[in-house]
Amino acid sequence: MEAETDALVRVTSSALCGTDLHMYDGRTGADPGLVLGHEPLGVVEQVGRAVQTVRPGMRVVVPTHLFCGTCAMCARGLSAACLRARAEGPGAAYGYAGMGPYRGAQADLLRVPWADANCLQVPGEPGDAHEDDFVLLADAFVTGWHAAATLAGVEPGDTVAVFGGGTIGLLSAYSALLRGARVVYCVDRVDARLDKAGEIGAVPIDFRRGDPVEQIREDRARAGLPLGEDKLGGVDKVVDAVGFQAADRERPDQERPDQVIADAARLVNPTGAIAVAGVYPDKDLHPRPGATTHEDLVAPWGTLFGKGVAVRFGRTHDRRYTRLLRDLVVSGRARPGVIVTHHGSLDDAPELYQRFDRREDGVIKAVLHP
Repeated sequence: MEAETDALVRVTSSALCGTDLHMYDGRTGADPGLVLGHEPLGVVEQVGRAVQTVRPGMRVVVPTHLFCGTCAMCARGLSAACLRARAEGPGAAYGYAGMGPYRGAQADLLRVPWADANCLQVPGEPGDAHEDDFVLLADAFVTGWHAAATLAGVEPGDTVAVFGGGTIGLLSAYSALLRGARVVYCVDRVDARLDKAGEIGAVPIDFRRGDPVEQIREDRARAGLPLGEDKLGGVDKVVDAVGFQAADRERPDQERPDQVIADAARLVNPTGAIAVAGVYPDKDLHPRPGATTHEDLVAPWGTLFGKGVAVRFGRTHDRRYTRLLRDLVVSGRARPGVIVTHHGSLDDAPELYQRFDRREDGVIKAVLHP
């Protein structure tokens, strides 16, 4: 520990995230020696003398974006933009290039600054039936909920399309369904992801079979549009859970960073909303064919303006949601761990990263157990 407000947490589960792959692939940069990982669940081993509400032996989940809890942004509930956690600018995270000096959680032990603010107690014992559910409260489930509830503003009865069937896409779809969406489409091209989308209750759309916008419009027409709503054949809300590494559908071996926003603008109904949860960095340090070093996207602003569409971005202010989502899990209303597909030890991490990066062997969400 480095400060009297710290806690030391022994990690029992630490998940791999798609954002880790951006660094693993060299796309967003990572200095040698960086310990990856920002999704920890564990048990408190030690606390500093100034810690008041966290005790050794307490089972806790630790949100990705660490924060002080008292600055002007934290006081407004904007914990991902904490003004004290990082000297270079607002916001900080564990094991994340450019987001502060904090070592990551794919390790045996994790230092947690401002422990009273950053540790959320969860019930039960390590390895119990909720281990996979609770570890997703660190990032994946809260990000999916943030995308669906806050950025997209999904309400009961809405029609929703989620582009991307990775962890965030699947949990955005799952969150939209929890919030009462009438139908949720999930667009991807990986069989395991499409199967998982169907398993959680979404309608899988395989863009290898053609334009996903037209596939969704055709499905909505088959279901029957309400009388007088023939001009609303798209969807009310769209979530971009892909980001800058989107595949170019015309050239599948290349990337097209603006592919999803272009499709979303075509698909979203007038006065609808688009949530951008996928990562768009300032610079792509190792662009693939079709991409550029600077992520300056050409967006269809005319279409979006004409439709009166709201487009919202933003990192997840984790602590707005963690208590609510924990209680949904404890009550049995939510089981986000259904999207976890693989487990391993820290020694298994190199192999799991490789399979995850290549989208091989059905790896959607892998969890390490130090």
